[in-house]
Amino acid sequence: MTAILSVENLHVTYGTVEALKGVSLELNEGEIVTVLGANGAGKSTLLKAVSRLIPVKKGAMKLHGKIFNTIPAFEVVLKGISHCPEGRRVFATLTVEENLNVGAYTRRKRVGEVRKAKERVFDLFPILEERRKQFAGTLSGGEQQMMAIGRALMSDPRILLLDEPSLGLAPLLVKHIFQIINEINSQGVSILLVEQNARKALSIANRGYVLETGKISISGMASELQQNAKVQEAYLGGKALTSPAPAVPS
Repeated sequence: MTAILSVENLHVTYGTVEALKGVSLELNEGEIVTVLGANGAGKSTLLKAVSRLIPVKKGAMKLHGKIFNTIPAFEVVLKGISHCPEGRRVFATLTVEENLNVGAYTRRKRVGEVRKAKERVFDLFPILEERRKQFAGTLSGGEQQMMAIGRALMSDPRILLLDEPSLGLAPLLVKHIFQIINEINSQGVSILLVEQNARKALSIANRGYVLETGKISISGMASELQQNAKVQEAYLGGKALTSPAPAVPS
């Protein structure tokens, strides 16, 4: 299977601190791949590097086999990669609809496409259509997360980078968000998912990587990680998952 996105020997530094120390991973067409790890392991740094929000010191990032290490962030979006950041990062003083329009900035002149993208978001998140004229800062945490994901979808990405989508949400909302992630994936979007809720992440992922202090320590099929003793102890409360992970699309 050919990787749609590959990261090879990636090094990222913040001053003298090396945040990523030779990370390599792949995302294949149609997959959900999750990256697990403790706070400070480098998970968000990895997504920011792929989005070109921070510079890369060494290594290669490839989209369909072509290196994109040095292009500006907006070109990453034009190439089909969209990033939903940790903490939602909504524009609080803009309405829901205005926030979604910001997500469509790179295709703003194609009005018909923007309208179609917005309809897709409203189909996924009907509550956002009800709140479309409401200021984003007045939404609940769950509604803001839905809007942040919807905003990321407005550029019609082929790859979606999701950073901690369940963070701070009630269990019922977490279940709903993961159902939506599955639905987005079924629509043809490959997903690289950073998530501290390892149990939920592995239940929907095809494959996974464990990132520890800037290095990949474990990788494999999600079903393998569910049964891995170290993963169970560190991320699953000492217990394996019983539900099988979905098969990798052929």
